Amino acid sequence: MKMMGIIFSNIYDEHLGEVTKERTLASLPFGGRYRLIDFVLSNMVNSGITNVGVITKSNYQSLMDHLGNGQEWDLDRKIDGLFILPPFGTGQKSVYKDKIEALWGAKRYLERSDEEYVVMSDSNIVCSVDYSEILSYHIKNNADITVVTYREQIENKTDVKGVVVKADANGRVIDVMVNFNQPGISLCGLGMYILKRERLIEILDEATSYNQIDFERDIIQGKHKLMKIMNYEHKDIALRIDSVQRYFEANMALLNKEIRDKIFYENGYVYTKIRDEVPTNYGPDCKIKNSLIADGCTICGTVENSILFRGVTVSEGSKVKNSILMQDTKIGKNVKMEYIIADKEVKISDDRLLMGAPQHQMIISKGKIV
Repeated sequence: MKMMGIIFSNIYDEHLGEVTKERTLASLPFGGRYRLIDFVLSNMVNSGITNVGVITKSNYQSLMDHLGNGQEWDLDRKIDGLFILPPFGTGQKSVYKDKIEALWGAKRYLERSDEEYVVMSDSNIVCSVDYSEILSYHIKNNADITVVTYREQIENKTDVKGVVVKADANGRVIDVMVNFNQPGISLCGLGMYILKRERLIEILDEATSYNQIDFERDIIQGKHKLMKIMNYEHKDIALRIDSVQRYFEANMALLNKEIRDKIFYENGYVYTKIRDEVPTNYGPDCKIKNSLIADGCTICGTVENSILFRGVTVSEGSKVKNSILMQDTKIGKNVKMEYIIADKEVKISDDRLLMGAPQHQMIISKGKIV
């Protein structure tokens, strides 16, 4: 069965503050050399999907620069391929507020495609998933919609922004809660859905006539008793990024080799934009411990439990610990920094002391000089 993909690039932008101030969440740097969209896009390509639409909303210039024509994902094709779906592309007079409005703006793209099924996904989940396996489950159960979930421990009201479902012994969804915040282990939606393309168009037509805009609340929750919605539980690693704290924790999780192997090699490779760099230069007195360091860096100080993107410089006498330093960040001499998220092209002067906290990291905005 042929399947196409829809990726929502701007979901949860407002929850990550400074790190998404000038970029969409989908283009947020992650793991030393990747962007968040690389993971969902690679999952789709590894599942045999060759027609992918990326719905954008705002601050998507860096996303377009990163995706280009889709060559790195083998989506630079004459038939199908990668499509950027910006706002106002089909005559809308306002920017969409939620997924139904976003999909309505992409309706022409949906109608012109000829795949029988469509998988829709947010871009804030880092995981390795085989969508063809979920499609087989969807078809086997003759479902209207299949929602992909992950069993998570909910601890407070900020933990889950989306759906939490309850399913019977056969996997059919029997109850749906939105933004559920009761402590305990629950089946939390990963923002991934599979359904027939024509059925999605029908849902959009009906929802628009009733002025419905929220896919999770109006369709998944509002119609779960009228439609057959099945639950597919993803049982491998899934890292949810919907806050600065979770972004930090997800990056730090990659320092665990078992988690790293699950995400990068379980169902195929993770592809990203190629940028040729010289190998990282390690100075004679540098000390590295439990860190991911991309190519093109110059390390003359100490780096511990940290993620360093391409082109980062850590000068003599400096110590970077429990931090994320994005592309082309320059750390001067004798700097001490811990629990810092430094955006691209940040410059830290000599002899600075910068300290965040495990639950509240200090964010240094893009291009800032400290």
